Amino acid sequence: MSDGDAEGRRDLRMPDDGQVFAEVTDMLGANRVKVRCMDGTERTARIPGRMQKRTWIREGDIVIVDPWDWQDEKADIEHRYESGEADQLREEGHLQ
Repeated sequence: MSDGDAEGRRDLRMPDDGQVFAEVTDMLGANRVKVRCMDGTERTARIPGRMQKRTWIREGDIVIVDPWDWQDEKADIEHRYESGEADQLREEGHLQ
């Protein structure tokens, strides 16, 4: 049994002010993905350079996005959750 199983619930990163949970719905290429945000908006999200080689993002992943102030239909991805973390978010009611 791994440490994650033994601990049960883990403290997960939550969105800061202005950030929202989102689910990746489509891979667009050129470091961009289509996401469905929990505020009901579909956005085109950019994968920042710091995540491109280190964090692989796939359709169905749960992420935190930071919508742009000047173009609400676009956003930057700030964090990706592992599948177990996403399950925990669903159980706790953070995701619809």
